[in-house]
Amino acid sequence: MAKAPVLTPRADDFPRWYQDLITKAELADNGPVRGTMVIRPYGYGLWERTQQEMDARIKATGTQNAYFPLLIPESYLTREAEHVEGFAPELAVVTHAGGKELEEPVVVRPTSETIVNEYFAKWVRSYRDLPLLINQWANVVRWELRPRMFLRTTEFLWQEGHTAHATYEEARDFAARVQNEVYGDFLREVLAMDFVSGRKTVGERFAGAINTRTLESMMGDGKALQMVTSHELGQNFAKAFDTRYVSKDGRQEYVWQTSWGSTTRMIGALVMTHGDDDGLRLPPRLAPVQAVVLAVKGDEEVLTGVRAIGDRLRKAGVRVHVDDRTDVPFGRRAVDWELKGVPVRIEVGPRDVANGTAVLVRRIPGTKEAVAVEALSALLPGALEQDQALLLAQSRRRREERTAEVTTIEEAAEAASTGWARIPWATLGPEGEAALAERGVSVRCLIAADGSVPESDDQPGNVALVGRAY
Repeated sequence: MAKAPVLTPRADDFPRWYQDLITKAELADNGPVRGTMVIRPYGYGLWERTQQEMDARIKATGTQNAYFPLLIPESYLTREAEHVEGFAPELAVVTHAGGKELEEPVVVRPTSETIVNEYFAKWVRSYRDLPLLINQWANVVRWELRPRMFLRTTEFLWQEGHTAHATYEEARDFAARVQNEVYGDFLREVLAMDFVSGRKTVGERFAGAINTRTLESMMGDGKALQMVTSHELGQNFAKAFDTRYVSKDGRQEYVWQTSWGSTTRMIGALVMTHGDDDGLRLPPRLAPVQAVVLAVKGDEEVLTGVRAIGDRLRKAGVRVHVDDRTDVPFGRRAVDWELKGVPVRIEVGPRDVANGTAVLVRRIPGTKEAVAVEALSALLPGALEQDQALLLAQSRRRREERTAEVTTIEEAAEAASTGWARIPWATLGPEGEAALAERGVSVRCLIAADGSVPESDDQPGNVALVGRAY
């Protein structure tokens, strides 16, 4: 008799499969306040690895980490009209504290452009103070009406970068650099996730920005997910907060600014991009545990053997965990590790010890073979790199196979039922964008004719990438 599936099959109910996997792989649980979540240790381990990889890339641009307060005076947000209008429906406002009504309400930060600019205006005096490059790792609150764990939560973790520059060109180029060297490199090289880089339309642009760059990825069900954004803020916030500097020729000038961010949404994207009906499939470069060594039985020789393999693999640079919990049935442990998506399982029983072998189970390609224990240290690093490349290739192939070239709005809407569509922006335009929005289809980004990010919305040859999105 076939065993009952642990998860709802993706083809039957993709959202239910996603929720099942989040719970059964022990990534997170619902919090007590609607829209919040408790990130469990295994899920937080994925976020810690994300932080480590991203933080190194952020610092390589010359950006330094800092921290700004969680509570922001309400008056700060009202200084930039477009910004406050864009965030007003999502704000959580504190009106009482310490047993009395506050003289001025404070907002739980939805993002930090306003409070950062309050201090940039103090710190920037001369062209010698520029560029000013700051990042913070923090939490934010945006009151979410349709929450989904990791993808849309009322409170989430993120990094947000804020920079000030002497010229428009410097700010524009830095926003592009972050998009390519920080975010693009991380998605491709660590998450093994394919993406399309483009420019948001005016309707999808960040509130208060003059341009928003985005990286869009296709999930396993063909829907789009906005992975990261990088915003050119122009001088809008600089003028609202009087953030000026003295130029080399002695003139007072407003700074040009950027902001950019990535969130715990990446964990949800990881699940939906690489997961299958048996659970997670973690990219080896991200996985907190790259290999788990399982003792099939509790024989002393077996336990000694799995611990020795663990020591040997650690010396080879593999992140390894030894599972010697032989009071838990082997089958249950194997299924649990498969659910958690650990790239490699090394299973060792009494017969394996006698033969000097182990059973190597590779989660990503789904292979299983007996290998000599002596060969594991040399074999595993290469196998992990092969599996990393396979995940990226599968992600790219899905996007290519499920993206249609179309010429009409009707064709675009039809293609968006199973994947994405590319349609000339000159054909679609803002009116077509609005028509698609009525059907639940959005313009994810604009792409230049040569595949690069356009300099403007009306650049000749622009193509609109459209689809249904999370």
